[in-house]
Amino acid sequence: MKLEDAVILRIEQLCLERKMTKYKLFKASGVPQSTLTSIKKKRSGSAKLITLYWICEGFDISLKEFFDSPLFQRENIEE
Repeated sequence: MKLEDAVILRIEQLCLERKMTKYKLFKASGVPQSTLTSIKKKRSGSAKLITLYWICEGFDISLKEFFDSPLFQRENIEE
């Protein structure tokens, strides 16, 4: 899968685990709902690292924890 797809899946996975809606993630992270929607619908290309940082803040996890998922293993990512 492409890296941007892995990012989208990871955000969705964390939302499900934490029972967070897009609105709750927005309130916790400060990342506008429109930006979250753009990431999900791949409108903005790749998510910016600073945006991922704030999303991680909303989940109360580090970037390391975000990327510490089988989704991001080298063999699962294609170019």
